[in-house]
Amino acid sequence: MYDDKELKEYRDLMKPPDKFEEGFDWKTIVGAIFIGFLMMPGSMYLQLVIGQGIGPAARWVTIILFAEIAKRSYTHLKQQEIFLLYYMAGAALASPFQGLLWNQYLVQSDAARMLGLTEFIPHWIAPALGSGSYLERTFMHRDWLVPIMLLIGAQLVQRIDHFGLGYSLYRITSDVEKLPFPMAPVGALGTMALAESTEDKKTGWKWRVFSIGGVIGLAFGFFYVLLPALSGLLFTEPIRLIPIPWIELTMHTEDTLPAVATGIQFDLGLVFIGMVLPFWAVIGGLVGLIVTIIANPILYAHGILHRWHPGMATVETVFANNFDFYMSFGIGLGLAIGVVGIYYVIKSFRDTSGKGLDFSVLFNPPEGRGDINFWVSIGIYVFSTLCYIAFCVWLVPSFPWIFFVLYGFIYTPVISYITARMEGVAGQFISLPMVREFSFIAGAKFFGYQGLEIWYAPIPIHNYGEATVQFRQIELTGTSLRGIIKAEIIVFPIVMISSLLFSQFLWQLAPIPSPEYPFAQELWHLQALNTLLMQTSTLEGNSLFFEALSGPVVASGLGLGLILYSVLNVLGLPVLLVYGVVRGLGQSTPHGLLLEVIGALLGRFYFMKKYGKQWRHYAPVLLAGFSCGMGLTGMFAMGCTLIMKSLGRLAY
Repeated sequence: MYDDKELKEYRDLMKPPDKFEEGFDWKTIVGAIFIGFLMMPGSMYLQLVIGQGIGPAARWVTIILFAEIAKRSYTHLKQQEIFLLYYMAGAALASPFQGLLWNQYLVQSDAARMLGLTEFIPHWIAPALGSGSYLERTFMHRDWLVPIMLLIGAQLVQRIDHFGLGYSLYRITSDVEKLPFPMAPVGALGTMALAESTEDKKTGWKWRVFSIGGVIGLAFGFFYVLLPALSGLLFTEPIRLIPIPWIELTMHTEDTLPAVATGIQFDLGLVFIGMVLPFWAVIGGLVGLIVTIIANPILYAHGILHRWHPGMATVETVFANNFDFYMSFGIGLGLAIGVVGIYYVIKSFRDTSGKGLDFSVLFNPPEGRGDINFWVSIGIYVFSTLCYIAFCVWLVPSFPWIFFVLYGFIYTPVISYITARMEGVAGQFISLPMVREFSFIAGAKFFGYQGLEIWYAPIPIHNYGEATVQFRQIELTGTSLRGIIKAEIIVFPIVMISSLLFSQFLWQLAPIPSPEYPFAQELWHLQALNTLLMQTSTLEGNSLFFEALSGPVVASGLGLGLILYSVLNVLGLPVLLVYGVVRGLGQSTPHGLLLEVIGALLGRFYFMKKYGKQWRHYAPVLLAGFSCGMGLTGMFAMGCTLIMKSLGRLAY
């Protein structure tokens, strides 16, 4: 695993610089205001209309606009300044849909009514169904005061927590164990391209590649985002030459492929993502999907997928299949991945344990990197975990508090370290499925807890291993951690205020979800069904979750995952193929995987032959440029939509 050739290619893309700079100045402050009050509404609008995948475009839009302003001011943006803008834009892109907008929908959703859970959703998440705020579609109502204050408090602790255990693990895995973090350079190369664009375009390739991707993104974004948005303002129905989110084919293939969700998603960005992702991970996903397509009709014929019936579309098919089989099977596959990850962490730890690790570097970091004292970061972790525990004891006093302590101080550090090593060695995220859920169920079964409050409490069960990759990216771009901390202090209040204001504004324009927000209208119902189905497990009486959970199916998923891994490992196939196959075997919406495979094949067999190993550098920069082009069209569409609808409201 440590010597995987494909991983080595990613690992060697970039080396840490010798000099670090903060990059924090007046440009960063202006950037924070710009991100909060111009990019935040754009990001929120695009996610409601188009969905996931377009969000990172907001980062590149922010950077490219500031780079152009700087050039016209006879100055330029340093690489560290660009990365801070990138970092702050990422903070602003934290999805609000698990917050206020999602909560208001959940209380009013058909899924909650259908499952009989509306009255059980706690009022500190969203007001009860009879609140006048729902009629007025406003968060500026006294019924929302407690949910808003709780959300702000939890977000504040979360941002402080960012520099706790995740940073400590980064110091251990990167500085002490010197793990390579093969996927970190992929995230850092885009900002490097833009830094080059502001300094010397003539001698480098990055800006040229970024521009090519940007032009493609602008052209595709015109048809995918801008044309539907503008035509929707002028006509009764928007003109959609490219369907959003996909072309539905399930009802056309149900005779030959019963219980199989089929369709095609025409988001060109998936092709570029396929070029960037490790080739064998994408091919593994295709193999897993093919197996699923073959297996579903067989499972249906044997009465296992018995809730599916002809006439169901993608969303209904996926939910029915999840209920009958794939939820349990996915738990087993997740356990298999977790077991494999733990095995490799132990194996790699043994491989490095005899190398005489130097722990003194924890207290003697590289000069100029702006590191936090190691013990301070541990103190931050302890403080934030105690805050989470206090929140939970206050909000859910009937749930046994010992679980919160075990989450925060036992499970979280163990799984975070395992993930940090897996990210450091193989660029893979590891999580054990259903730990949180099964602990809730255990609390209900053995300690008599009943209710839904525990599902919404800020439980201190986190996986900080992924944060190590972000800190590695900060290091690779030569950015001092002091600049990151200052950026956090500036951006937090701006993001909180703008998030509340524009959540209110978007909700005022139209109900969420509604035809004005097609992606949310298409998929939020499925997400609500899956979320609430799980939550029935802690209520008195017959739980739909227990009806859906099957021990033998979980065991079969675990066994198949381990056997599959063993066979592929014996055959000497790349480790990323294993993760891809397992990903494809999990029931999901497969509509976009075809374009990912096309991108992977183009990258591997055309561009790799044409450009050699340099293509590994080109691909992430090309994706960044495409995202920027898409983001520019999306921002223009958002601006026109918000202005026209605001004028329409003012007219009456």
